[in-house]
Amino acid sequence: MTEAVLLIDDDPGFRDAYRELLAQEGYAVAEAGAAPKALAELRRSSARLVVLDLMLPPSGRPEEGAALAEKILAERPAAKVIVVSGAGETPLALRLVQRGAYDFLAKPVDPDVLLAVVARAAARLELEDRVAELERTLTSREGDASALLGQSPAFLEAKTLCERAAPTDVPVLITGESGTGKEVFARYLHARSRRKDKPFIAVNCGALAEALLESTLFGHKKGAFTSAIKDAPGLFVEADGGTLFLDELGDMPPSLQVKLLRVLETGEILPVGAARPLTVDVRIVSATHRPLEVMIADRTFRDDLYWRVRGIEIALPRLADRVGDLPLLAQHFLNVSRALVPRSPVTTISPSAMRRLEACDWPGNLRELRHEMQRALVMAGGRGEILEEDLSPARRGGAPAAAGAGVGAASEEAAEGATLEEKIAALERREIAAALRATQGNRSQAAARLGLSRQGLLNKMDRYGLK
Repeated sequence: MTEAVLLIDDDPGFRDAYRELLAQEGYAVAEAGAAPKALAELRRSSARLVVLDLMLPPSGRPEEGAALAEKILAERPAAKVIVVSGAGETPLALRLVQRGAYDFLAKPVDPDVLLAVVARAAARLELEDRVAELERTLTSREGDASALLGQSPAFLEAKTLCERAAPTDVPVLITGESGTGKEVFARYLHARSRRKDKPFIAVNCGALAEALLESTLFGHKKGAFTSAIKDAPGLFVEADGGTLFLDELGDMPPSLQVKLLRVLETGEILPVGAARPLTVDVRIVSATHRPLEVMIADRTFRDDLYWRVRGIEIALPRLADRVGDLPLLAQHFLNVSRALVPRSPVTTISPSAMRRLEACDWPGNLRELRHEMQRALVMAGGRGEILEEDLSPARRGGAPAAAGAGVGAASEEAAEGATLEEKIAALERREIAAALRATQGNRSQAAARLGLSRQGLLNKMDRYGLK
């Protein structure tokens, strides 16, 4: 797509020169000499590149252009605004860059510099477009079997059970740690069900306040509460005929657990403020990383609801329990990441780097591995092979597993090559990961186990790439 550039300068001579220069490079050019026309042109055109001279009428002061820049960024946040300023206006131009402007050029503007900065801004827009398209593509493919890679026995057992459950209408409960792919499995199940042509709706039960979650799930009538200015159908109605995925079901408040139980028993929902229930045909697929059996014993989760949602339970294994799949998954995520890094070649993982990856416990599971591969590809800088030095410090600090050997003398010998700082980092990371697993991801409890403050634990988790 040809990028459109909006030139804003009160000097017609400069606009003519810039327009001709940019047009020769293939850009579509619109222009304006003052703020009102500039905003009108912005709304009329598809311009996402803006070259803005700060000295604008009516006052001719740089504050006029600064105010216009902020209006443009507020109206079109993705736009790349290149500010043109005099030598005395540099502090103001820098403040605009801090507030979201892409770059600034000092007068007099060298034509080659202008073209280079505009080309760089256009390339950035192209990259952002590719990232957005990749995210849409990945989202649409989450129900595809190609997103479910692996040959380990625990993984294949879960996948086979998912495939057998898919054609039925039995409720499914997917369990497993965060990052093991619970939503991927839910979408895969929906894609293989008789409801595949109907909606798949997902909601995180722990992400919304109780009142908002009730309205989101069951809908509401106009006037049911202060902000209810019109009727809202709710996700059960939107998913009618299809699948409703209740993620993090263990975080659902007890009062809503009662209402969800009634829906499962009767197939009816009662929107907030409604006098009569509505009948819906929805298949429920739930997921949680929390131990519901323990929650039942603690009376924080209803046992009758548990047996309703647990028609079939699919337990997803941790990445640490499917080490044999790690090379396949790492290469897959590396291939997917190439779309995020322009001009990156087909890249493989060196044996030594792979041994480092296999030595990690991956508390963040698939999500953590995906992020690690994205980082490694960037650090490789166009090289066709991922080396140990491309991995994050936490991965380089872990002792690599000796090829063909288990935990033992060979592993200890391999660790001898690490520095003291790396060994300490690896030990600290393993202890933090173990504490998080022991507390089911509860950071406050994990911090107490480790003798750390909660913020201290969060700082270390961030340092080691733990989620």
